[in-house]
Amino acid sequence: QVQLVESGGGLVQPGGSLRLSCAISGSFFRVGDMGWYRQPPGKQRELVAVVTNGDTTIYADSVKGRFTISTDNAKITVSLQMNSLEPEDTAVYYCKVQVWDLPNQSWLSYWGQGTQVTVSS
Repeated sequence: QVQLVESGGGLVQPGGSLRLSCAISGSFFRVGDMGWYRQPPGKQRELVAVVTNGDTTIYADSVKGRFTISTDNAKITVSLQMNSLEPEDTAVYYCKVQVWDLPNQSWLSYWGQGTQVTVSS
C-alpha cells in the first residue's frame, strides 16, 4: 500500500512564498510521474506542474516563472516552491504520484490528502 503525506500549506499575503512537500511511503517497485494539482473554490481540479517519468518538467501557463517543482534523487519526495503568489493561486493543492504495479504491469495513480493554500491580504 502506498501513502502520500503532504505538508506546507497555509495563509500567505500576495507576493509571498510557500513550499509544499509530498512524501511517499509504503511498498512500491518504481515511481513514474510525480506532480501537483490544485482545485480552486468552485472549480475543477487542474494540473499545476509535473515531473514525468522521463524527467521532463511541465508547468501550467499560469504558474510558469513563479513555481518550481522538484524531486529528490530517490524520487521519494516531490516539492513545489511557489513564489510571487497571487490570490488566484488560492486552492487545495494535491500531489499525485504514479507507481508501477508489478503484478498487473500497469501504472497506478495515488493522490495526497490535499493541503489548503490561501493567498490573501
